[in-house]
Amino acid sequence: MKQTVRDIDVKAKRVLIRADFNVPLDNVSKRITDDTRIRESLPTIQYCLEQGASIVLASHLGRPDGNRVPSFSLAPVAVRLSELLHKPVIFLDDCIGPDVEARVMAMKPGEIILLENLRFYAQEEKNDAKFAQSLSLLGQVFVNDAFGTAHRAHASTEGVARHLPAVAGFLMEKEIKYLDEALSEPARPYVAILGGAKVSDKIGVVNRLLEKVDKIIVGGGMANTFLKAKGLATGSSRVESDKLDLAKQLLAKAQSRNIQILLPVDQIVTTDMKNPSSPVKIVEVGKLEDGWEGVDIGPKSAELFAQAVKDAKTVIWNGPLGVFEQERFAAGSRKMAEALAALKATTVIGGGDTAACVQQFKLAHKMSHISTGGGASLEFLEGKVLPGIAVLQDKRSNAQAVR
Repeated sequence: MKQTVRDIDVKAKRVLIRADFNVPLDNVSKRITDDTRIRESLPTIQYCLEQGASIVLASHLGRPDGNRVPSFSLAPVAVRLSELLHKPVIFLDDCIGPDVEARVMAMKPGEIILLENLRFYAQEEKNDAKFAQSLSLLGQVFVNDAFGTAHRAHASTEGVARHLPAVAGFLMEKEIKYLDEALSEPARPYVAILGGAKVSDKIGVVNRLLEKVDKIIVGGGMANTFLKAKGLATGSSRVESDKLDLAKQLLAKAQSRNIQILLPVDQIVTTDMKNPSSPVKIVEVGKLEDGWEGVDIGPKSAELFAQAVKDAKTVIWNGPLGVFEQERFAAGSRKMAEALAALKATTVIGGGDTAACVQQFKLAHKMSHISTGGGASLEFLEGKVLPGIAVLQDKRSNAQAVR
């Protein structure tokens, strides 16, 4: 286990918090369209305020690729954060340099500063040592509460932790707790639901979960590769031809371990998913003709999958089961979300599109945990070491600074 902000003294100290304020903005108004990630950061910020700390917040937004792009400014986040905290949040138009240092050094207890987008500097994603050191001058303690970036060894996630006592924030602690329990101590039956477009994104996860779960449900675009590997016709659906042998190996591995892999038995198909007036029909798997592509699981599959989780005590879901962004292709994912919402079980939603999916169906509050990091949660479930977590102080460690 990693130390958290509770385990160190932050009273009257400057606390540098790496938050995840990579929030969606409206293209025209630049207003925040979903403030979930900002709200998730509040417990850590409020705890530090209660301890009499001054707070320096750092984050990235979008992919400005090392350039100062005004549309990726964190200024709107400062406004929203101020509203949520009911107190001023001072926004600085840079994140390093003498002016920033001078303003930070003049902070009083209880003050909050939000730095400008870290990714306006290319050095951030390169984990540049000088950039990390410059950031470290802004705090006396470092708190990483940005699980969504923990799988990246960037200056603000990994580099800065080599210069300051580094611990987890409460959101990071919660993410580690739920994902770790899903891997190490799951209540059974344990079911994994995997969707999304590509098998290649989930190879490591499938392999790891085959050693942990009792059942795996496969939907979304990645199901087509498994169906093709079983010799079934997939029409014009996207299939990863170079992953067919791998899909066969995964199916064989599941069979040898007596783990059920459930694939769709019917599909919603169309001739052009981008055309809202294209024809739509239901077909049994294996009977899909050329010119038609699968865009959602069919009603029989949705019922089969819902029944498969009925007795589950732990469920992890990563990847939608169809093109849920379009209402006509959302039924399969909605049925799955409703089935999970009805369970008395630990339900962990693996970030990214899956989080957006359950939020769209207004069922997020019915889930045990919704991860804020799609890529990070996938890598965690694969068993990979996440550099932004690895560098934090262990619970048993008394080390207080440079490693």
